[in-house]
Amino acid sequence: MPEGHSVHRIARQFDRNVVGRAVAASSPQGRFAEGAAVIDGRTATSVRAHGKQMFLEFDDGLWLRVHLGMYGAWDFAGDILVDPTIASANGRMGQTNQRGTVLDDEPVLDSAGENSLTSIGAPRRARVHVRMSEQTTGLADDGDQWPPPVVGQVRLRLMTRTTCADLRGPTACELQAPDEMRATLAKLGPDPLNGDPAEDEERFVSVVRRKPTSIALLLMDQAVVAGIGNVYRAELLFRARLNPHTPGRDVREEAVRDLWRDWVRLLAVGVETGQMMTMDDLSPDDWRRAMASRDDRHWVYHRTGLPCRVCGTPIALEELGGRKLYWCPSCQA
Repeated sequence: MPEGHSVHRIARQFDRNVVGRAVAASSPQGRFAEGAAVIDGRTATSVRAHGKQMFLEFDDGLWLRVHLGMYGAWDFAGDILVDPTIASANGRMGQTNQRGTVLDDEPVLDSAGENSLTSIGAPRRARVHVRMSEQTTGLADDGDQWPPPVVGQVRLRLMTRTTCADLRGPTACELQAPDEMRATLAKLGPDPLNGDPAEDEERFVSVVRRKPTSIALLLMDQAVVAGIGNVYRAELLFRARLNPHTPGRDVREEAVRDLWRDWVRLLAVGVETGQMMTMDDLSPDDWRRAMASRDDRHWVYHRTGLPCRVCGTPIALEELGGRKLYWCPSCQA
């Protein structure tokens, strides 16, 4: 499931490569044929990410809402103008960032060959094939063929004169009128990259502090806070040394505020690097090692049975709300 940092990165690529341009839309798979016909030939006017959902606006105020869900992905091909505020765009873009690219800086590559530089410098153009998602093995290089061939079940293809974006396997892909889009946003919890930070913190604290639901479930509830998924949930709770089963209303107010502020920090790191880096105070060598291997990037996530990095207690795994929960029974007692 894509977490919030990935969707913000995808939205930034749309902002640089699609917004302000007329778009040719089609549905090679056929499941979004009517919707594609409506936006075909329209100009994309803005884009925004909120939590795990992206909204692409077209002229006349029509919005395309996309929720990637567990298996959705965007594939980009063509002349891609890279956003200088994200790490790279030559390869896979998503939870674990990208495959390596030729840059002046020395890249940090993980075991999958993914580039995790914190900055790529000035904007540049490169003919690339980019896959933006959470779980993907990438696609074959299509060379200079234009438009690129349709590969697999493409729900929606959006093309400008120089850029092609293919959407596969989303949970949601629909058109919304302005009032429908606003209604969707109203159902979502705050996102640190949108809205007023102080007001959003108060909203988060107020909701959590009156709920009998466990804090672990609340962090995954997109109506409480938008963008947190299984990885960030486990890591935020460990960093706060909070027992995941504690009812929200029993968590100290200052601890709830600290959770929100930590989410603000971690989301910013994720958007910048493309990695869910949750460990602090690493030496330069340890930082590069963590960028190179996701096993060195987290405190508890995916570490079932391994010793806690702080106390040595085996990390526990249980199912909560249909998702895997990783935590330390000692540090988070």
